[in-house]
Amino acid sequence: MKIKNGFVLRDVCGEQVIMGEGIGALDFGRLLSLNETAAFLWKIAQAGDFTVESLANKLCEEYDVALEQAKTDIAAIIKEWQTVGVVE
Repeated sequence: MKIKNGFVLRDVCGEQVIMGEGIGALDFGRLLSLNETAAFLWKIAQAGDFTVESLANKLCEEYDVALEQAKTDIAAIIKEWQTVGVVE
């Protein structure tokens, strides 16, 4: 998977939000607020192709979380990102 072109993470009034820029903004038309952990994952995902497993490994390196729990939580986050159309 990868983040679709035109979507970026920005700090808006102290909140981390995904927003569309250029063509992405026309189709997206909203902001998606992320908590600290989801914003961390988004930053990792911006580097290129990613999987649940690759993000889970990075999350476990950064935070005190069990790998299986990380995979479950990340799968849910990615499903939300797919639902709103910011990843492909």
